[in-house]
Amino acid sequence: MKTTPVPVVFLLVLASVPVPCDSSQPPVLNPEALPESRSLLAPLDDVHLLSSGLLQLGQSMREFVQKTKGQINTIFQKLNIFDRSFVRLTALAGEIKEGEEELKQTAAVLNTHNEEIKELSEKISVKMESILQEKGQLLNKVEIMEEKLSSLSVDLVTVRQAAEINSLREVIQRQEQSINNLLAAMLEQGGHLDHQTMKIKLLEEKLAAGASAQETFDKMSEISMSELPAAAPFLSSDSSSSSTTMTDFPSDCSELFDRGERANGTYAIKPNGSEPFMVFCDMSRGRGATVIQQRRDGSMNFDQPWEKYENGFGELQGEFWLGLKKMYFLASQENSVLHIQLEDWKQNRHFIQYRFYLEGPMSNYAIRLVYLSGSLPDPLSNHTRVVFSTKDRDNSRHWASRCSHPQSGGWWFSSCGDTNLNERYSRVRANGRSERRRGIQWRSGRKVSHSFASTQISIRPLDSVNSL
Repeated sequence: MKTTPVPVVFLLVLASVPVPCDSSQPPVLNPEALPESRSLLAPLDDVHLLSSGLLQLGQSMREFVQKTKGQINTIFQKLNIFDRSFVRLTALAGEIKEGEEELKQTAAVLNTHNEEIKELSEKISVKMESILQEKGQLLNKVEIMEEKLSSLSVDLVTVRQAAEINSLREVIQRQEQSINNLLAAMLEQGGHLDHQTMKIKLLEEKLAAGASAQETFDKMSEISMSELPAAAPFLSSDSSSSSTTMTDFPSDCSELFDRGERANGTYAIKPNGSEPFMVFCDMSRGRGATVIQQRRDGSMNFDQPWEKYENGFGELQGEFWLGLKKMYFLASQENSVLHIQLEDWKQNRHFIQYRFYLEGPMSNYAIRLVYLSGSLPDPLSNHTRVVFSTKDRDNSRHWASRCSHPQSGGWWFSSCGDTNLNERYSRVRANGRSERRRGIQWRSGRKVSHSFASTQISIRPLDSVNSL
């Protein structure tokens, strides 16, 4: 809208005002001048138009100011959100840097230990070679002595020669014992080396994940204030992408055996659908078996609550229970065989094998067993969809309060006094008898039960059992 300049309007107003005449002269009425004075009042309409235009302009300016204030408030809100996000990212970056330093220090310590173990293994190898050479020399001496003695009669053998032969035999026996001890130490060191190598790999993956998160933070620091609305989606997507990289872990110990591993020890595996975790692998029976329970001397208390039995407890190199969650992932790979090996107090070994299926936590890890073979009677043939129970979670309704002989440890209980390989460990008395109705029980009949000194429960694929 075109407006009239203010000075022109002011002049028009002055022109419309009548000028007072001299008081000494009387006013002269001029009839012809009246129409001309009326015509001078016409610019007042322009003044009204101008004032209404100014009012509309002021109203528009007010609306513009209010709208601008709202936009400024929105910008300040976005700036506050960005400040809070930046502070959080700064704290996260500090935590990542601290974790990275700790991981670097741990990796350095592990590398140092790895080098020390390698040096020790080399020294053991050199020592073994020298011992083997000494053994060969001693065997040659013994053979020479025997040849000499064979050429002489028994009566001519002197006491001195007999004593020398006996001393040589004792030396050879001691050397053989030393060699056996060194071989056992080398096997143990090999297991430690594998364990240290796996830890270093896991630490390297964590360091790589920390570096990825740090790179994301550096990118966020470079975003300008004007790019804030477009940067918010980038933040949410990048923050969730700092997961660990996939590693070629074996699915179980049998796959490790197929890759060439032959030493018993702890290894990292990753069954389908689970995160990597450590297990104890038994490679001594021709194929790799993943051990889920092991008892040797009663050093570990197996009377644990449900949470422990679900997540696992104990030491993989000693007595332990792997955990129901991990067992479920192992069993879900199909074609699984449950191998139970028991040793009595006379060091006689027995075994039994089942084709088995294990359900998940929603079904309280119900188990189903199908007998395959073994040297033990089968007391678990009725274990079809029997759920797991502990002292603080009686899913089977056969716990201590309902039984004459209280149960101990978690197991798939189907009735009172049932087979229980997680029962309280009971040692043999001086007369050779263990406590009645106590200890690791394998019940073979209504009135017949056996107590064992050690147990091992493992999982292996069905094809590996058929190939044995």
